[in-house]
Amino acid sequence: MTNKEVFLLYFSLIAGLLAAVPLILIILQKILHKNFASVWRIYQGWLIMAPLFLLFVFLGRVIFILGILGLSVYSFWEFSSATRLNKDRWITYVVYLGIFFVAVLALIQDPSTGHFGGYGMFMALPVYVVGLVIFVPVFQNRYEGQLQSVALGMMGFMYFGWMLGHLGFLADSAYSSHYVLYIVFAVQLADIAAYNFGKLFGRHKLRGNISPNKTVEGSLGALFVSLCLPWFFRPTLSELGPLQLTLAGLIVGIGSQLGDLAISLIKRDMGIKDMGALIPGHGGVLDRIDSLIIATPLFFHMIRYFQMLYP
Repeated sequence: MTNKEVFLLYFSLIAGLLAAVPLILIILQKILHKNFASVWRIYQGWLIMAPLFLLFVFLGRVIFILGILGLSVYSFWEFSSATRLNKDRWITYVVYLGIFFVAVLALIQDPSTGHFGGYGMFMALPVYVVGLVIFVPVFQNRYEGQLQSVALGMMGFMYFGWMLGHLGFLADSAYSSHYVLYIVFAVQLADIAAYNFGKLFGRHKLRGNISPNKTVEGSLGALFVSLCLPWFFRPTLSELGPLQLTLAGLIVGIGSQLGDLAISLIKRDMGIKDMGALIPGHGGVLDRIDSLIIATPLFFHMIRYFQMLYP
């Protein structure tokens, strides 16, 4: 399938789901006589996020990468505000600079291969950014409280600049729509599966101290759905064989949950429920994209290892 055909398939599927959800919720309300106000708020958030995401994919590679840049910057802003890293201005400036260069490297063309994306420098960039982060307190001749700021700066760049930045490099692939649409859609479905399996069958806490609402049953349900999804979308992932499809399922099923738990750990330690309140029913941007942070680079490097970024 071509990128255009894949986009139309996902567009139809997402539009159909958004149209069907209100009818399903109304039927469930009448049958179960329960209050679904929280679910309606979550649905309202999807009415904003899904069309916006599809629009950025439709507008092409450059606009999509710039969109990822904006997403990374805003996610880091939420993170630095929640952890109070923004009190250390110069370290936050270095991280923002690093995030900007991730986008630049995704946009440029590699003269040695002729493909878009400066992959080699992208792999080396964490060394330079981490070095600059450490240089800040050394230059300022400060040590008191700097270990926390330096550690948070490193984590902020790695998580919201470098790891999330792999989405931009997926957009550089010859199969850009195939991979970008799949990883984002699959990760969100894994989240929804974990929530619903947990609500229906959840009996045992997964990690109660970190995320009290997550259950073992929800986690296993998300893994099961994630393993099935690559086979369901096989026509859009025709370049992947059985091994790669299985790995794609494991990456989404495990990576998405690790990403979610990592941000839950930070929120629990900071004593906050959400990283923000921008998206109705979802919290902040970081609360919605946390599941992508680990799954995306794992997926990217898997398909790159098997040389499936380009025909």
